[in-house]
Amino acid sequence: MELAYIPSPSSGVLYLGPVPLRGYAFCIIIGVFVAVWLGNKRWIARGGRAGTVADIAVWAVPFGLVGGRLYHVITDYQLYFSEGRDWVDAFKIWEGGLGIWGAIALGALGAWIGCRRRGIPLPAYADAIAPGIAIAQAIGRWGNWFNQELYGRETDLPWAVEITSSADGRMPGTYHPTFLYESLWCIGVALLVIWADRRFNLGHGRAFALYVAGYCAGRFWIEYMRVDEAHHILGLRLNNWTAVLVFLLAVLYIVLSARKRPGREAMVEPGVGDGEGPAADAKTADAKTADGKTTDGDATEKDASAEEASAEDAATDDATDTGDSGNPGKLDKSGKPEASGEPEAAEEPEESRDGAGSAKKA
Repeated sequence: MELAYIPSPSSGVLYLGPVPLRGYAFCIIIGVFVAVWLGNKRWIARGGRAGTVADIAVWAVPFGLVGGRLYHVITDYQLYFSEGRDWVDAFKIWEGGLGIWGAIALGALGAWIGCRRRGIPLPAYADAIAPGIAIAQAIGRWGNWFNQELYGRETDLPWAVEITSSADGRMPGTYHPTFLYESLWCIGVALLVIWADRRFNLGHGRAFALYVAGYCAGRFWIEYMRVDEAHHILGLRLNNWTAVLVFLLAVLYIVLSARKRPGREAMVEPGVGDGEGPAADAKTADAKTADGKTTDGDATEKDASAEEASAEDAATDDATDTGDSGNPGKLDKSGKPEASGEPEAAEEPEESRDGAGSAKKA
């Protein structure tokens, strides 16, 4: 009875005329684009400027590729420098062989250089791209499927992967698809980081540290299943020990960082929020709206004041005209001359006043 299994490609290379199109390289490239795309969305949501993630990735990605290859070559040096091997193969990155530990370490160095040139804090950038890195790893692991590598012990499970190549000591058969396990695990880690970041408002590198811790937890048991050649220390593969050490460091960082710097960065990119970028645009729009309301109010008040001034001027003119006609006096509230309740008495001649006064004195 033929068992169900996942078939492997007969070749990991397709030729477009004389140009080789390698599945491993395509998976890496697609993963990088997805990571930059998602990182850009998260960076903008945190208050950064669009395009910054891609600009820094120009530094991080080449450093990461070199670091990943160096780690692989150093830890599996026998594949390139032992008797009968060609050391030139160490530069053939398209044939597979990238160590995630070296890729993250040197990639972080490249990201630090890019961040420093733009005045951006590296922890904030790392938090933004953490889920994207996990998804990039999930996609990149399918490059191992194209190369028929990174598989575990023999199994007859329906999701076993069929290995048909006998190169480099491989034995044809059906095995645990550890590349698939790691791919699914990385997707789970990405979702975990996105959820935790929203739920707990992670900042100052804690989202990235959560990604590292989550990945290491899965990498430990997946690495334990692998059967390809590797160095062992105290019965465990080298990558198992690396996963344990990095996991502990990531957890320690989360704890200490939460105590020292709780919450999230108020500003992640200089100039954004103070005159540039989405945050600044929002503030500017609000300010314009507020200014518009104030201006309209001022205009209304000015119009009312102008009308009142015109009315007062008109009243003053009327009063002046009335005064000129021989009836000057106080003005009432409407600006018209105030009418007197009693008729004005005619002035007595000066002599009469004097006479009356003399009579009274006498």
